[in-house]
Amino acid sequence: MTPPLRVGVAGVHGHGRSHVDAVLARPDLELVAVADPRGGGDVPPGTGVFADATSMIEALDLDIVVLSTPIPTHTELARLALARGAHVLLEKPPVPSVADHHALLSAADAASRAVQVGFQSLGSAGVPATADALASGVIGDLVHVGAVGQWSRSEQYWRRAPWAGHRELDGRLIADGVVTNPLAHAVATAFAVAGAAAPEDVVAIDADLRRANDIDTDDTSSLVIELRDGTRIAAGLAATAVRRQEPYVLVRGTRGFLVYLYTLDTLHVHRDGAALPRAYAFDRTSLLDDLAAHIHDGSDLLAPLRRTGAFTRVLEDVVTGPPATPIHPGLVRVEASDGETFRTVIGVEDAVERVAWEGRTFRDLGLL
Repeated sequence: MTPPLRVGVAGVHGHGRSHVDAVLARPDLELVAVADPRGGGDVPPGTGVFADATSMIEALDLDIVVLSTPIPTHTELARLALARGAHVLLEKPPVPSVADHHALLSAADAASRAVQVGFQSLGSAGVPATADALASGVIGDLVHVGAVGQWSRSEQYWRRAPWAGHRELDGRLIADGVVTNPLAHAVATAFAVAGAAAPEDVVAIDADLRRANDIDTDDTSSLVIELRDGTRIAAGLAATAVRRQEPYVLVRGTRGFLVYLYTLDTLHVHRDGAALPRAYAFDRTSLLDDLAAHIHDGSDLLAPLRRTGAFTRVLEDVVTGPPATPIHPGLVRVEASDGETFRTVIGVEDAVERVAWEGRTFRDLGLL
């Protein structure tokens, strides 16, 4: 029998715990070690516990290193893991710049190892199915692709860690804004549907970043992206909605439109002249399972680093461009719920939907 793949997980509290649980659930994976400055948490006896990821990677021979660590550490730690012979599962956002994207790709190629990026939505069969539905002509010719995200995040969320809510900290890019972190999947999934992967696939970005919270980055934003094949992507994204709604990618055509709810893996096809949409549900593959399969049999990865370059091009533009504009206080409600304080923006739900449907930013629509 083939011995189990040896796995080390860096960052095991919060979202990182899901990676620990995923490793423990697979008989062909062995959790060899974890690394976290806050301790290892609840892990099986015999699991190595390290205070930092570097020490773990350097001390052990690992087949897979999972990095659920702050973005400024991603490039350095991933390159170290690759040099030590490990494959990498790298949480999103993967890297803070296009230069880092290319450098990490080169390191992976040189090491003959894979880097899978934690955009879980790309593990769904619904993403290629949505692209296929567009190509089939069922909604006519493409007008544009949109993305809508309406989440609710408290003031405490933006203080959850020293790096939270920052574009930059101690001279290093952080990128913890709504476009680049909480609702990054919306942008990445829209790119996947549109067929954009490389940084060079993006030729122009019009980003209109706003904020209701006292943070350095954005929490309510719109952007219109132009691709080199002429496709436009318009995203309206907010962490300042009254309540969370399922985010989606909109594909608007000349004879109908598609709505792909990427958290639910469901596609709704709205055809002109049809009273009701047709709905389809799809399976999703765990990105860790997909990486293990790649290691075993060489199958193509669902979310390889190479597929995320267009997203990194947007991230770089967002974090190096003009800072987010404060939203007028008259449009911001401050409410308390379950011991937390929420700043919600009046009318933001309609605003982000109009961005996606009309293909224009808040600024061009005269909103917020």
